[in-house]
Amino acid sequence: MASSVAGHKRAFGSDTVPGRYEDFEQADLVVLVGSNLAWCHPVLFQRLEAAKRMRPDMRIVVVDPRRTETCGIADLHLALKPGSDVALFNALLLELKSRGVVADRFVDQYTSGLDAALAVANAVDIDGCDLPADDVATFFDWFASTEKTVTLYSQGVNQSSAGADKVNALINCHLLTGRIGRPGMGPFSITGQPNAMGGREVGALANTLAAHMDFAPADVDRVRRFWKAPRIATRPGLKAIELFDAVGRGEIKAVWVMATNPVASLPNADAVRDALKNCEYAIVSEAIRASDTVDACRIRLPALAWAEKDGTVTNSERGVSRQRPFLPVPGEARQDWWIMSRVAERLGFGEAFGWKGVADIFCEHAALSAFENDGTRDFDIGAHAGISDGDYERLAPFTWPAPSQRPAIARFFGTGRFYHSDGLAAKLNRLAPRPLSGDNLTV
Repeated sequence: MASSVAGHKRAFGSDTVPGRYEDFEQADLVVLVGSNLAWCHPVLFQRLEAAKRMRPDMRIVVVDPRRTETCGIADLHLALKPGSDVALFNALLLELKSRGVVADRFVDQYTSGLDAALAVANAVDIDGCDLPADDVATFFDWFASTEKTVTLYSQGVNQSSAGADKVNALINCHLLTGRIGRPGMGPFSITGQPNAMGGREVGALANTLAAHMDFAPADVDRVRRFWKAPRIATRPGLKAIELFDAVGRGEIKAVWVMATNPVASLPNADAVRDALKNCEYAIVSEAIRASDTVDACRIRLPALAWAEKDGTVTNSERGVSRQRPFLPVPGEARQDWWIMSRVAERLGFGEAFGWKGVADIFCEHAALSAFENDGTRDFDIGAHAGISDGDYERLAPFTWPAPSQRPAIARFFGTGRFYHSDGLAAKLNRLAPRPLSGDNLTV
């Protein structure tokens, strides 16, 4: 989901998904970009399908080079040329501007960068999308005339070297029209993996710290003081491909792989396998006895599968819910947090990792989200920072933010409050399409 994170931060100043699942049922137009919802998110697909049956006038557009099962409920399928998403949405941006479908007050008061975005978009040739002109005209007509529009995108957008540009191209259209932060409208990133949103919240990316903070000096200092950690990292780490390249060159002597199978999922798998096999300390935490990555690592730690774990997960609409195990713990397998705390203890940092259970970790996470926040950061679940073990066990699902001192927000950005340093302006980004080639395609 790194492309979506980057796109959100460029546009909003924060990795914020502004909408709710209910927006799909309230929208009059739903545009699915790079998402085979029927296969990859079947529950949400069923909700959308049911809404379409109840409201036959609802329109659904699928933007995808392939004809997938999701196209079965579509009123229009745009089978564009792979990699040409930026060109399509740049052309839509120009069309919306030329027709006067612009939220002038919203754009003037709460956005910046429109002229530059339009100038770059004006140089784009939509013929590169290889779409029938009539289909493009229909799509533009529907988008221009339908205020309640949701644009949902997933891995077909994100998993590309131009993924962040694709994200910003469609966000630009929603900012121009002011279709954001209100029921039934907005750009919507639907995560490609379970708890991908939760992973972002706790800083499980190379370029972020926990609680949606990054490596700005003020954020580093804040996290350092909260955790009393004088040796905290002060700059972003390596991204996945860069990381394994560095392991292969011998620049990284220890790597710990958790809950993923990079030898199977990353490009140039043979190089990743060789890097792990030659690494001095290649560690893997895994619930599966044999996988390509497990076989390449020297140190193997038995972890739990999802049905055996206890904790919380966060879905695409920022909904936090308790996950309780329904299978017993097998053999010597343990939860990831327990494994990390024992390793920390052996390294002399046991006090900093001295949790007694998952409730302790959640409360600490919630407290950090609220620490010196007061509305300056989007992620805030401080209302749950002091709950007891019993309250945590009974925790009902909730959608963040859930601040302890301020009212919660159902949808972000409806009032024009964004998270860039100026506190207001959302950024419309200037986005030139990149030619699709083997050199810039990530699979």
